[in-house]
Amino acid sequence: MLSIEHTAIIKATVPLLERGGEALTTYFYKIMLTEYTEARPLFNQAHQQHGTQPRALANAVLQYARHIDNMGALGQLPAQIIQKHVSLQILPEHYPMVGTCLLRAIREVLGEAIATNAVIEAWRAAYWQLANILIGAEGAQYAQIAAAPGGWHGARQFSVAEKKVESTEITSFVLAPVDGGTVLNHQPGQYLGLKLVVDGQEVRRNYSLSQKADGRTLRISVKREPNGVVSNHLHNQIGVGEVLEVFPPAGEFVLQAGSAPLALISGGVGITPTLAMAETALEQGERDVVFIHYARTPKVQAFKETLDAWARKYPRFKLHLAYEDGAIEGAASGRPSLAHIQEWVPADADAYFLGPKPFMQCINRALADHGLPRERRHFEFFGPTEALN
Repeated sequence: MLSIEHTAIIKATVPLLERGGEALTTYFYKIMLTEYTEARPLFNQAHQQHGTQPRALANAVLQYARHIDNMGALGQLPAQIIQKHVSLQILPEHYPMVGTCLLRAIREVLGEAIATNAVIEAWRAAYWQLANILIGAEGAQYAQIAAAPGGWHGARQFSVAEKKVESTEITSFVLAPVDGGTVLNHQPGQYLGLKLVVDGQEVRRNYSLSQKADGRTLRISVKREPNGVVSNHLHNQIGVGEVLEVFPPAGEFVLQAGSAPLALISGGVGITPTLAMAETALEQGERDVVFIHYARTPKVQAFKETLDAWARKYPRFKLHLAYEDGAIEGAASGRPSLAHIQEWVPADADAYFLGPKPFMQCINRALADHGLPRERRHFEFFGPTEALN
């Protein structure tokens, strides 16, 4: 149990985390992924190499320490962590391993002169306070998903019913349950988890659902990354009829009900969840939908035919495309800009945006400068949750 003394010690470590939190979490991952091989499938190694995973964890640990006496100040961070954990099927038995590695990293990185027994005990109590909150929330989420119509717990077998090349980089996979049962109606914007074996090693990945729920199938659209272990495996090795292990949809970056104009802004493969959002909103027919998408070239532009068809079918759908390598007929030129946002996004819109981090930083600034308050700006990260500054 976290005592008043523990809380005071945790708060006192905040300056240390501000200066060296990323070094601590980098060492934490080194310990865990080297000595606990069973943890490796739960982490994308690319995020380790690029430093995004340690950086995101360092920020989360720092925020937790800062607000150890006021968990409400953490905002959406716990919900985001819970949803990512659910999508990868993190279970209670994983938490002791993580706690052991975290406490060891604190001791060995900070040194015994700073990381005294009192500091370690305070962090042990703080870790298990948070762990028990997450375990309880994740358990409730697993139960809720399993009890819903078409829901399930753990991995469920789906076969690839359709494989379609959408661009030179993106391919869609339509997945149908092998058991022939119904499929949970996911919320537009959610993602699912895949469990695969690649070169003899288990790996798990999240992919956004790129089509509205239909109760029968799920569709993901995967960008081939140059050195992507899983994306290349899916593109090269997985065809129609192949069976995949699929975890239920999760995620809290979802379309909210409302009557205000809807602005969906994406860059590259960030288009995938916005497709499900747009399709849902258009069929409901209750709001204007402004769809803005940026791509490097027309060749890598995915779903152009679908977007053009929506523009013809739905009077309330406004499509704006922009290509970095220059304008073509019906599309703008260049990267995101405040001028684009001011021209295309209604001042009273609810905006949802997704893409590479620099793209999202630019869009967030532009929307703020355009006058959209924070509560009308919604975003999600493909990988670890980071600060969007």
